[in-house]
Amino acid sequence: MAEKTLRRRRGTRDAAARPLSRVKLLISILTAGDDKRIAEILREHTTALSFTFPGTGTARSSVLDYLGIGSTDKAVVCSLIPERDEMRILHEIRTKMSLYLVGKGISFTLPLSAVSRIVAGGVAGAAEKTTEEEDMTEETRKYDLIVAAVAAGNVDEAMEAARSAGAAGGTILRARSLGNEKIEQLAGITLQNEQELLLILTRRESRLSIMQALSDRVGLKTAAGGVLFSLPVDHVAGVGAAGGETDTQEE
Repeated sequence: MAEKTLRRRRGTRDAAARPLSRVKLLISILTAGDDKRIAEILREHTTALSFTFPGTGTARSSVLDYLGIGSTDKAVVCSLIPERDEMRILHEIRTKMSLYLVGKGISFTLPLSAVSRIVAGGVAGAAEKTTEEEDMTEETRKYDLIVAAVAAGNVDEAMEAARSAGAAGGTILRARSLGNEKIEQLAGITLQNEQELLLILTRRESRLSIMQALSDRVGLKTAAGGVLFSLPVDHVAGVGAAGGETDTQEE
């Protein structure tokens, strides 16, 4: 019995010492209701931890009238996935959800600096890095995700400013300012309680011009009180949302 316990403890230590395959964040912005379909694809092809929440698209009303669409409700799905499955998952999502068609949605991955070992173990498992895992750098990344947090009622103006600088579209999330009294005092700003988050996926070369346009129209020194930041994006599957084709290829 003692030997079995010792072997079990040694095996646990060895498993903990083995490097975990890295975990990536997959964000999918889809037509409302398609979150269940993407969950099925992830369940079939990998191990993922996913969360879904509602969003709103930013298509102009004239575009909606032309397409005969009554609303722009979106489903935003955030999933933790193993990096070794990243490209295969993007390919499956792109083909099975027809993301090569305009308006069907978009999926993209972001790097993570850290993740809970328990979560990483469940999502990616203890596995050596495979040849599918590619180290993206500032030089090789093509896309960025711009986030603009503005006071409620100003998101349309924010999107107009972004479009004037070349943005193709965005997704709106409802939010609330929470416990920001200290930073407001230090920075000399006042943030409205009700906020709207505008997510814009863009090609890297357009990031600075879009963020400058947003800062001029809805930045902290305006009535919108916008807080702006951007995140690096590794790979994209979908068409139209970033003003260009997907960077993943058909197999």
